[in-house]
Amino acid sequence: MKKQSLILLGLIVLLFNAVKAQKTDTIRAKATYAFSHIQDTLNRNKPFTQEMVLLLTNQSSCYLSLDKINFDIQRRKDLAEQMKNSVPGKMNFKVGTDPKKTIQEELYLYTGEKKMIIKKRLINNYLIEESFPEINWNLTADTSTIAGLKCQKATTHFMGRDYTAWFCPDLPFQSGPWKLNGLPGLIVSARDAKNEVIFDFLGFESIKHNGQTKLNEEVESGGMLTIKGLTNAALLNSPVLYLPKEAIKTSEKEYQKLAEAMKKDPEGFISSSMPGTSFKITNSIKNPVRQETINNPIEILEVK
Repeated sequence: MKKQSLILLGLIVLLFNAVKAQKTDTIRAKATYAFSHIQDTLNRNKPFTQEMVLLLTNQSSCYLSLDKINFDIQRRKDLAEQMKNSVPGKMNFKVGTDPKKTIQEELYLYTGEKKMIIKKRLINNYLIEESFPEINWNLTADTSTIAGLKCQKATTHFMGRDYTAWFCPDLPFQSGPWKLNGLPGLIVSARDAKNEVIFDFLGFESIKHNGQTKLNEEVESGGMLTIKGLTNAALLNSPVLYLPKEAIKTSEKEYQKLAEAMKKDPEGFISSSMPGTSFKITNSIKNPVRQETINNPIEILEVK
């Protein structure tokens, strides 16, 4: 009887933990931001801009580019049409490039676990775990109203820059755009002292889900070939925050080696990543457009 009671207690504990974990991962809200970054100090009138979205759970968040998602949705449609009309084993794809530069990385912060994971993609999805960004904030008594939200001012020195942020205590999320986190309320807006890095608030929306959503979008052709993870658009409508199931864990160093191999021989890299299929790519991937000058990175290395 005692043994049965212990087993029952164990099952109750497991069930409680499972429910607790599920509740923690449920997406409760999303916030959108207009991101602006002066990457080239010789062209301050032409900052890099992007519309970003922050998905929020009780203990985690995901920060990703809406501009990239919109482009990937169209690219997915184009690839699906090409695969539909392709010959097995001989697939010539015209892979379009982004009409504007987009942020490729997706940033996952797990506040409860003090863990940060960056998702990158080179045919396959790769997950790179890095140190959780601990930020020492100085809270002030200054207040302001932003988009109808009552906010409080906080300052900090982070990644080589002096930031001023406004957070909303009425929105109980310890998250914010990019790596900014750790305030007693959602970070609504932030900018550095030189106005070179700016996160402007666009809106906030509480999320109510009406059922499950397919977690992985994929493109397939007659059962011969499946390309997964082209876009994370499904995540925007998902009831839970999740990482790609088939993603490969790696380090930043190893990922850069793969990126270099892709740059040198894109067709060979894609074919080796998708065995059994030969590719002929005819687009600007062979002759990439001139890269923008970046002499002012968002993270500035400081000499200690």
